[in-house]
Amino acid sequence: MSKKDFQPFQRGLEEKRRSVTEFLETAPESKVEMCCKDAGNVQAHLEVIDDALHKAGDRTLGICQVCREYVEPRWLEMDYTASVCLDHMSETERRSLEAELELSRIVQRALLPQIVPVITGAELAAFSRPAEIVGGDYFDFFQYRDGSQGLVIADIPGHGVSAGMLMGSLQASIRTLAPDKVSPAEILAHINRFYIHNIHFTTFVTVFLASYDPNTRILTFANAGHNPPVIVRRIDPDVVWLKPTAPAIGLTEEYQPRTERVTLARGDMLFMYTDGVTEAVDQEEDQFGPLKLAEILKENSDLHPEQMIQLIRQELETFVGGRPLQDDTTFIALKILD
Repeated sequence: MSKKDFQPFQRGLEEKRRSVTEFLETAPESKVEMCCKDAGNVQAHLEVIDDALHKAGDRTLGICQVCREYVEPRWLEMDYTASVCLDHMSETERRSLEAELELSRIVQRALLPQIVPVITGAELAAFSRPAEIVGGDYFDFFQYRDGSQGLVIADIPGHGVSAGMLMGSLQASIRTLAPDKVSPAEILAHINRFYIHNIHFTTFVTVFLASYDPNTRILTFANAGHNPPVIVRRIDPDVVWLKPTAPAIGLTEEYQPRTERVTLARGDMLFMYTDGVTEAVDQEEDQFGPLKLAEILKENSDLHPEQMIQLIRQELETFVGGRPLQDDTTFIALKILD
């Protein structure tokens, strides 16, 4: 490989490092803690990036440890830590890589249409508005292998075409993996493996991924550094926050997401949102914040999801004084009816 061949890898690695470093240096401490869980893992990821940058600089990136030739470029793009040629892999390793490469092709296809599903015994509504023409927020609905309803909301730092493209990739990944996986945590772990060393994935994504079984009313979820969704109970004055159970996607080397479960009851509402809601600011630069959001949800818990969506939109517009929101804004409301 020539020096020119390594330039795309260097640019991607430098952008990835800059994105993570800027987040650590500028984000509020509470947000860093929510997204990272353990800052030591993020530092380990930066060290891996630095090592790859050094190897790209001296053209040793991707050299096979067995034959000392360069590994296949398409594989190196997907995993810049790759160090063994296809010819020197075991049959099991080769099959695994082929599956990853197939997923890589799938996630580049056009996005599937988004449909709000009908859920037995529940009502669902959603709203999303980008700060620019193309946003970095994403939500979707899909089916798991066992027939349970899949729910996902995610946020990538920034907005614009590049953020929108990454969100499209995430959507395709989840829709591809969900029919073959048994839990949200398993899907997140697979996606993190796919993205963590991918040269084209230069930032991180927060994701709340859940499955809801209408027969048992059990919500199973994994939260990858995303703003905690809130459950408003019909018979309990306190709300339940579904806090992160894993770091954000693409942010740490060690990645072991944890699945948690919560049972919903008649009249309960689950409200999912992106940080464009809670980080909206008024004319004094005060944030809308999660506590104000929870207060509005509790005081209006009798509303149906579509009504709650409209109310939150109105409250946000009033809070910012009619000014355009500075960030993408997305929220989803799920209410148990019977």
